[in-house]
Amino acid sequence: MTTALPTGPSPVPAVGEIPFFSQARTFAEIWATVANHIEDVADRGKYSHGHKVAEFERALAEYTGARHVVAVNSGTDALVLLLRAAGLAPGQPVVVPAFSFVASASSVVLAGGSPVFADIEPDGYGIDPAEVARVAPEGAFVMPVHLFCQLADLDGVLDVARRKSLTVVEDSAEAIGMRWRGVHAGLAGVGGVLSFFPAKTLGALGDAGAVLTDDPDIAETVGALRHHGRFGRTLAHFPGIANPTALSGVNSKMDDIQAAVLLAKLARLEADIARRAELAVAYDERLRDVPGVLRLPVPVPREAPTRPVWYVYLIEVERRDELAAHLAACGVGTEIYYPTPLHLQPCFGYLRGVPGEFPVAEAVCRRTIALPLYPDLSEAEVDLVCDHLRDFYTGSGS
Repeated sequence: MTTALPTGPSPVPAVGEIPFFSQARTFAEIWATVANHIEDVADRGKYSHGHKVAEFERALAEYTGARHVVAVNSGTDALVLLLRAAGLAPGQPVVVPAFSFVASASSVVLAGGSPVFADIEPDGYGIDPAEVARVAPEGAFVMPVHLFCQLADLDGVLDVARRKSLTVVEDSAEAIGMRWRGVHAGLAGVGGVLSFFPAKTLGALGDAGAVLTDDPDIAETVGALRHHGRFGRTLAHFPGIANPTALSGVNSKMDDIQAAVLLAKLARLEADIARRAELAVAYDERLRDVPGVLRLPVPVPREAPTRPVWYVYLIEVERRDELAAHLAACGVGTEIYYPTPLHLQPCFGYLRGVPGEFPVAEAVCRRTIALPLYPDLSEAEVDLVCDHLRDFYTGSGS
């Protein structure tokens, strides 16, 4: 049976608008491939945790070099399940950077652990290894988060982890394609995660995620936890629903429709990464001498070779909130990464964080703004974004 599918989404954004993110043109280009994958899903009749998910896991393992890939329904779930599978004990400390998306720390709470915050490096925005050494108790977990375009200082973090017997779990949700010493992000410690939120470098049509690990026991446990705690074969296997439930798991299976989209987009991932790099260079050239722009994103030189990937183009500016309002009035979408450091988020109030505790993270939260960056963006649109930004700081737009 072949199922008729609607035509692809319109490739043209609204006139006069430059959204923070769009993939309309991309889907117009790849829709035939997406449709073929979706028709395969429909023909097989299993729409979740099925053959297409298994196919995607194999393809992603080949791309990343991970021995095991476990597909789940979000990057956040991937973190929670990975922490549980890695043996996080109730109340066990997990050192997390104070500058990150809230899920980096809320996943620790959901997995039963206790977040311990640490300050970040001022240039690459990754967790500061010296801070990890200062705050981490012996035998704790540590979660380096790879943000925007580059990896955290893995050499520094791993050195501290060896000295203090720390378990390293990477929040590599943003880091597909990034590598350290030739090793893909997420594979330096016991495991890592990927998020396939639509705006990510490899994005789905909705939420999806994956755990990467070289540890077969961790992979097996995550595989069970995502399917209500059932061990044994469940992926693309209807009878697996009758397997005994050995753990209190969750329903975090990836939908096959998302796997279909991700397979189509994985085939062009390297081209998309290259296009993102070109656009980052275009921004660099146009913003280098703009007054009011305090810092452009520059990958930090590390002890070992690393491969940056431009997921977000993040700059630090004066009068950040006013600039965001000005760009919005001009039809340019932006995002603030991140407006509040984690130790001051209300959900972590019980940890009694106070202003001034992590000065680098707090200062960065007042200055950072992300500009549109995605393969569908044209250089003419980059010109327009930069013109509006320059106008704001030179007077004509303020």
